[in-house]
Amino acid sequence: MKALTQGRYLGRDGEAALFDVGLGATIAIRILEGDIGRVTLKPQDGYRLDRGWSIAPGGLEPPYEGRPRDDLSGFTCPKASVSEGEGKVTLSAGGLSAEVTLSPFGIAWRRDGKAEPFLQDRTTQAYLISPRTGAVAHFMARDYAERHYGLGDKAGPLDRTGRRFAIDAVDPCGFDAELSDPLYKMLPFFIVDGKAGAHGVFYDNLSTGSVDLGCTLDNYHGLFRSWKGDDGDLDYYVMAGPTVPDVVKRFSWLTGGQAFAPRWSFGFGVTSMAIADAPDADARISDFIAKCRKHAIPCDSFHFGSGYTQIGQRRYAFNWNRDKFPDPLATMKRLNKAGMHTVANLKPCLLDDHPRLKEALDQGFLVKDAKTGEPAVAQFWDGLGFHIDYTNPKGRAWWRAGIESALLDHGFTTVWNDNNEYEIWDEDAVCDGDGRPFRQALARPAQPLLMTKLSYETQAAREPGKRQYSITRGGCAGISRYAQTWSGDNETAWKTLRYNLTQGLNMSLSGMFSIGHDVGGFHGPTPGPELFVRFNEFCALWPRMVMNSWNDDGVVNLPWMYPEMVPQVREAIGLRYRLMPYLYTQMWRASRDGIPAVRPLLYDFPQDAAAIAVDDVFMLGPDVLVAPVLEEGARERAVYLPQHEGGWYDWHNGEHYPGGVTVTVPAPLGRLPLFVRAGALIPLGDAKGISDEREVLVCGVVEGASGELYEDDGETADWRGAGATLIRFHVRNGEVAIEQQGDAKPRVNKIAIRQIGQ
Repeated sequence: MKALTQGRYLGRDGEAALFDVGLGATIAIRILEGDIGRVTLKPQDGYRLDRGWSIAPGGLEPPYEGRPRDDLSGFTCPKASVSEGEGKVTLSAGGLSAEVTLSPFGIAWRRDGKAEPFLQDRTTQAYLISPRTGAVAHFMARDYAERHYGLGDKAGPLDRTGRRFAIDAVDPCGFDAELSDPLYKMLPFFIVDGKAGAHGVFYDNLSTGSVDLGCTLDNYHGLFRSWKGDDGDLDYYVMAGPTVPDVVKRFSWLTGGQAFAPRWSFGFGVTSMAIADAPDADARISDFIAKCRKHAIPCDSFHFGSGYTQIGQRRYAFNWNRDKFPDPLATMKRLNKAGMHTVANLKPCLLDDHPRLKEALDQGFLVKDAKTGEPAVAQFWDGLGFHIDYTNPKGRAWWRAGIESALLDHGFTTVWNDNNEYEIWDEDAVCDGDGRPFRQALARPAQPLLMTKLSYETQAAREPGKRQYSITRGGCAGISRYAQTWSGDNETAWKTLRYNLTQGLNMSLSGMFSIGHDVGGFHGPTPGPELFVRFNEFCALWPRMVMNSWNDDGVVNLPWMYPEMVPQVREAIGLRYRLMPYLYTQMWRASRDGIPAVRPLLYDFPQDAAAIAVDDVFMLGPDVLVAPVLEEGARERAVYLPQHEGGWYDWHNGEHYPGGVTVTVPAPLGRLPLFVRAGALIPLGDAKGISDEREVLVCGVVEGASGELYEDDGETADWRGAGATLIRFHVRNGEVAIEQQGDAKPRVNKIAIRQIGQ
């Protein structure tokens, strides 16, 4: 690679400052909002990829063909001023400034009124490009005290400092939640938090690469962190913060926000490859429905593993195995009658003997090998196959028709986009690009994003008045506009609990607010009774709670797999439904305001140094602290309660504790340690999720305290408008006052008041 160390100011380009940095390349620096800056490098021959799919400011939806890289729509682009000094050029607008040193070339970002930069390029060789390979790199100065978060679904501790991560995606079935890398998503976004406050950096680049957050030490350069792209463009966005919540909210806004899913999608759900793979799959589903009723387990969704598509042992998108499912529509109706929505697993690869492969070959909508003109071959489940190209209009039309005729017409509610990491390692693979082809290595994760966008829109076209629910395992920044996601095919191990927790928190800080984990673990040895119960407790209060498994011995994770533990499992699931009105309200907040429902303590208690270091608990909204048991054999749990005036209350017995202390509480199997903030007013439902009555839990009477409950019919597309009702609670003169906003009639018939504490 070649370092770009000398800059020459070329003048203004609209509100941008433009610099010649050598080798025919230019760098444009813009201030898009008062707290968002952007740096774009354009090589001599133009962009490597002149479009993207992640940037969607304020929900401004990119077309299937992508948003042009130079498109500034959706940004206010405040009027900028440029001043020149001795060897420096400063661009300022809207409370943000970028000071550019010309030799050696580098940028320092400052907030108005602050002398010290919050982000500064390292002073030695900050920008590198490779005219030969297309690789690019960016190096920033780093401080010892800074902490790093984000990067999506990465393994390991909450603080990423000192680690290097691959920006890549594979199918790591049974992954080690502490050590495995890469996982499923490609998301080069991170948050830096330290003495200068918090800021975020996002690289709008969809090629493979790496992020180094202090793993590499080099005596010639001082402390630094870096991003490298194996190809593509150096085009990054700076979010100025100055707090972690500010950065998270702004990144969510930048990439289009989080889709607000229907209420049923936040209920308990079940899937298993073993059920749909079984020769008597239809009978097993009937048995599942009966056992839910027998054991009084509420269940809102049943997710079909790909076994419904089998011919022999291989799987074929849009095929129905009529031996196992002689009447699919009748199967769906049985599930619907039991109150369960149905979700179809769907994979984007056609095996080399797929019954409909000739259609795809004749219409030419598979990802191709540019040299041979034939479909690019990839290793997939059960053999070799070819991937659908969602940048090809013909491919999208064929896929949409398949979703409609093979899935929705047969009664499925929605689509689960799975195994969509696009592991096509053919270096000559090319995508249609809606008539403007590009090498697929430049934008692999755009394919799962477009796959999910397509399934979302296909469902929405059928039911235009309803909110849609989609799921995707793979993708990049922007997938949250359409879908829920999860941590993937986790291992059935104790340490999975510990590190799925921090994996999920970093996903949430990365703009993926609707997330969860496979209950019980997906792959490995069958979880024992204790681990199984702790998994249910652990997963009970994430936005997604789906029991999913493919255990080594074929045993299926189901709520009744250990008869002696059914009461404990029922207790964990019941707790979820008890708190559903609160969870649902928090997910509404996440979609409306960019505020994650699940977050680490540092999000809500940034001034508490002890809380910042805690990564074995999480907050559900601003009021509920969740402390799952993570260790085998433990029957109590030590929990640090953050500093908070008025302290905290134990959910289970109402005992009061001061803030800023560590307490140890009982944690027998079936009891998830849970604490509520003093002053909180928390809306609750019933443990079965069927009652239209609500209860407000008053956690100590604190004058001026407030809370809220969002209510709608659970599926209206008009959740921002007339279809919504917001009920607010206030403590006034020692009493709880209730007021309703919005004209829609709420589902709630009665709201009771229950108080704990004084």
